[in-house]
Order: sequence, then C-alpha cells, then structure tokens
Amino acid sequence: MADGTPIRPRMLINGELVEASDGKTFPVHNPATRDVSAHVPEASADDTNAAVAAAKAAFPAWSAMGGAKRAVHLKKLAALIRENKDELARLDAIAMGMPVSTHHYAHTAATQFDYYSEAWATVQGQASVNTPGLVTMTLRQPYGVVALIIPWNVPCHFLATKSAPALATGNTVVLKSSEKAPLAVARIAELVVEAGFPPGVFNIISGHGVPSGQILSRHMDVRALSFTGSSRTGKMIQEEAARTNLKKIILELGGKSPALIFEDANLEKAVALTQFSIQTNSGQVCMANSRIYVQKSIAPQFIEAFKTKFAGARAGNPLDKETNHGPQADEVQYHNVMNYIEEGKKTGTLVLGGNGKLESTNGFFVEPTVFLDTPETARITKEEVFGPVVLINTFETEAEAIAKANDTEFGLYASVFTRDISRAMRVAKALESGYVGINCTSPSTAHDLPFGGYKSSGQGREGLLYSMNNFLETKSIIMKLDEE
Repeated sequence: MADGTPIRPRMLINGELVEASDGKTFPVHNPATRDVSAHVPEASADDTNAAVAAAKAAFPAWSAMGGAKRAVHLKKLAALIRENKDELARLDAIAMGMPVSTHHYAHTAATQFDYYSEAWATVQGQASVNTPGLVTMTLRQPYGVVALIIPWNVPCHFLATKSAPALATGNTVVLKSSEKAPLAVARIAELVVEAGFPPGVFNIISGHGVPSGQILSRHMDVRALSFTGSSRTGKMIQEEAARTNLKKIILELGGKSPALIFEDANLEKAVALTQFSIQTNSGQVCMANSRIYVQKSIAPQFIEAFKTKFAGARAGNPLDKETNHGPQADEVQYHNVMNYIEEGKKTGTLVLGGNGKLESTNGFFVEPTVFLDTPETARITKEEVFGPVVLINTFETEAEAIAKANDTEFGLYASVFTRDISRAMRVAKALESGYVGINCTSPSTAHDLPFGGYKSSGQGREGLLYSMNNFLETKSIIMKLDEE
C-alpha cells in the first residue's frame, strides 16, 4: 500500500476474500523496477469450480431481486471506486506500468456502474396481436452464470464494462483478472464486499489462462462468456465453448489499426492525434493506430513533425506524475516488442528509436519507434506488436490508401484525416473496420455507439446501449385466446 503496508491480494469467492485453496501464488513485478510488487493467489481448478458453483447458487435470488434493488449495490460500488481512484491507479502502475498521470480508468469504471444501475429499466420485451387468435410477447431474461475474462492493459475499465451490464441484467458473475495486472482488480474485489453484494453474485479470481481461464471456457454451468484480449486466445476460448455447451461468446480482440492522412488534412492535428494514439499506454492498446498511411505530397512534413512529437514522450517511473510513457507490462511483452523491432529493421527504415532500455534503466522500457517504407507483406505490418512502434508508409490515391488499410486480418479501428467530407464518408464506408474516426483517432470513442471489430478483431459489440444485450436471452411466448 502507499503507507508501506504489504499488499495482500485475495480472491472473492462466495462473498469471502480467500487465498488459493492449495496455497499457490504467483509474483507480480513492477515493470519499471522489476521489484516484486505482490504475490497473488493462483486460482486452482477447485477454486474456479467453487466460484462458478457460488454464482449458480446465487442466481435465482439475484435475478428475482428486481433491478431497483440490484442497483443499490452497483451505485455503492461506483462510489467506492471513485473514493479509491488514486490507490487503483497506483496498483496498476506497480503491476503493469501505466503512468498514474494517464490513469483515468477508475473514473470510467465508476461511470459504468452508475449508468447500468439505472439502465436496467430499459430492458423490456415486446407484445403483439398481429397473429390472429393469439396474444404474443417476448421476455428478456438473464443467462445465469456468465464468465468475464479481462485483459491486463486497462483492467479497471474492462472489469466495469463487462461486469456492470451483466450484473444489472440479473446475471451472476465469475470474473478472471489477467496474471499481468491483478492488483487493482483484487482491490476492487474488496470493494465489492464493502458494497454489500450478496454472496456468490460477483466472484473475482486471479491466475493464468490454465487452469482457470480454460475451465471457465469449458464449464457447463457458464452460459455466456465475454473476453477481451488476443485473437489467439479468443480462438481457443471459442473452440472450448464449441466442444462443450456452446455458451454464448463475445470477443473483442486485437487490432492493427490504420490512420489515413490525406494532403488536405489539418497536419498539426493529425500529427498530434496519431502520435497520442500509438504512445498511449506505451502502445499497449488494441485500437492504437500502429499503421499510418500519408499522402506522398505531405509525407516529409508529416514524418518530421511526428518524429519530433513522438520523441518528446516522458519515460520514467509510472508513479511520477510527470511521466507519460511507462514500461511494457512485463518481461514477456518487452521481449515480444523488441523481437518485432529487430524484424522491422530487416524490412523497413528505422528513423526513430528502436532500442530497449532494460540494461540502462532496469525496467522494461522501449523507446518510441518509427519505421518508414515497410513492405505490406512484412511480419511487423501484419501482426499486432502491442508496443510504442508505428509504421509510416505513403500512398498517392484514395483507392491505394483504402486497399493498404484493408490489407489485414484485423478490423477494430481505422481513421481518416481530410477536410473533404465526401471523401471522408467514402473512405469510412470502404474501410473494413468496426469503428472509424474522421479527423480523430483512437482512443477516442463515442459513449452511445457500439464497439467491436470486423474480421479477426472479434465478434459482438459492447457499449452503453449495447452491452446488456450480450447478457440477455430472448424468450417468445404465445397465448391462445378462446373464441366467443
């Protein structure tokens, strides 16, 4: 803790904060220093099954409670998250390296719980007399036990965006945090207890994909599962679900997001926004614009301005409020990014950065890195790097820009910068992406729009007006009327 008290993360199973049943833990290291931040419970198979059993037992009463009563607990949790926002930021900093200066995710998490504490009233079926002799209706009903597997890059945010709509609609939850960033989630588990949720309604476990994540994917009592993370893991989850009970799967997966900069764009704004996108969270964002295509006539000016802006990132201790560029989340992520950079040096032209700072800083820092003229077929162009690495290539025509942007198996976010509104809409329509920004880019999103990907970037949509549908079944009822 901030006062020097050792951090003691625990899991929440059936209303109790517990260690792993077999006593196993795993270390979480501060990626800026490589010091051990905490030892975290590793959920065993028995722990995972116990969490599902608790959720199943709690479901009848929770689903029958009524939205207004459920809302009391969601609102209380929102208030507690806001009260503890600084501690949650610190815990993410020492677990996965996000600078406290950029951590606003306790606020976004609290907003989610507040919103869904009131949105439950919009869950309504429909009725009809369009079929002669019948009164027909639909009911919207919760699935039961839902599993939520969240990523490490913004854990507070994803905990809320998935659990709040699931709980508000009457489902019970088993949430698994990532082994890379479990500390803030474990603290929220304590706040769940303080908020007074009935035992078994909201269970939070920690650990690696095997065994706990795999068990949740296979479990016959889990009726829906929402996952955000890599496309590789998303495919494995879907395979496990298909082999067992065909549980509903919602996936928000990786990206290789393109930004198209036309010659009539506001160059200064395009530089600032695209640079912010790839630097945010040290490039560890699924929708970061890691590919930038610039019209050839303005490419020299754009590239020089971008390099200057990107080089100005203030790397350092993520607990320092002056730092805006933290380390990669852990040793695995660091070496993954450095391997991609080494590959990039073989195929493209390195014009900025390209170095890891492990030896000089003892932390997993990677310099902001820019490659030019990288072939569209190169591995670094095709695969998600998940680091502060951007490829800048050029185009001459609109058709060429669209073709290059779409030449990927990902389709999470894309953006176009131009003053020509007709061109902007033509390009937006043609881009194979679930989200398109015009004269803006990620991480900008709208509060009331669905978020999700085309192609290998996932299936299903999430968002304030959409996420509740992920956790509701539709039942059709017909009632025969007696004839006179």
